[in-house]
Amino acid sequence: MAGVQIRQVGADEGEQRLDRWLKRQFPQITQGLIEKACRKGEIRVDGGRVKASTRVEAGQNVRIPPLPGNEPAPVVVKAEPRTEDAEMIQQAVIWKDQHIIALNKPPGLPSQGGSGQGARHVDGLAEALCFGYKERPVLVHRLDKDTSGVLLLARTSRVARRLAEAFRERSARKIYWALVAGVPSPAMGTIRYGLVKAGGRGAGEKMRCIHPGEVDQVDGAKRATTDYAVLERLGGRAAWVALSPITGRTHQLRAHMAEIGHPIIGDGKYGGGAQENLGDGWGAGIGGEVSRKLHLHARSLRLVHPITGGLLDLTAPLPAHMAATWALFNWREGDVPADPFEGD
Repeated sequence: MAGVQIRQVGADEGEQRLDRWLKRQFPQITQGLIEKACRKGEIRVDGGRVKASTRVEAGQNVRIPPLPGNEPAPVVVKAEPRTEDAEMIQQAVIWKDQHIIALNKPPGLPSQGGSGQGARHVDGLAEALCFGYKERPVLVHRLDKDTSGVLLLARTSRVARRLAEAFRERSARKIYWALVAGVPSPAMGTIRYGLVKAGGRGAGEKMRCIHPGEVDQVDGAKRATTDYAVLERLGGRAAWVALSPITGRTHQLRAHMAEIGHPIIGDGKYGGGAQENLGDGWGAGIGGEVSRKLHLHARSLRLVHPITGGLLDLTAPLPAHMAATWALFNWREGDVPADPFEGD
């Protein structure tokens, strides 16, 4: 059929109904058209017949017929990454095999494109990570632009689906390191505030915390859980904490730490901008160069390899600005447990 399109479900587009995914691709399409095309087998996912309510997963290919009243999106020919960008993203690779590529994503580099981002983001630079494969690798999860650390790409759609399932089933163990204002008490605990989009002008993706007892009464709110552990402290002014997100909500770690009164240093969105914290108080700034950049790093990721069945245990070195802060405070990476939550 002329005009048929094949679109791949993005890394952050899984776990949603097919009809909702299609409406985001083609805002003017009607529910009736989607259901009719599904019944006739004109819309297919990975070659199979589906219903409008079928949930799509990251890496799946959706066959889309010509849609009356909706012009197909223009085909975008992706340019090869600039040499310096290709070298940068290749140097960020910390591990790879035939199925998976792991990056230590630099801070300041978006995972995916957005308004004004152009093609300089991990997804846009994936062509430089083919390493002899015809298929470009696909993101299976995401880190915020200013968050550094372990980021996975799948080299085939089959592996993308299996990795997405591991993240959805929470079988992947993720540990972040952060510098936060003040010192959380108790030294180890669990944060269970729900999260909902803040809304309002200029809010963007900002999330608002909801008391766990009220989550079910707030439209759009989702439950969220974060474990934390204090690893080191700088008097009462700041602490090095490990964070383990049990759920994977947007801005979860940043919103949760701010909600308990210990925002991540350098977090202007959740930490009150440059407001300085003078000890055990509010504010994501502690003065000087330290406060200029977000101190949040995806330190490690551990999961069962979806193909080999072996344990994949990845660790990303600190970015330059966090390494400089650690040196300033005389904190050493080897002095703390790799997984302070092990055995919990």
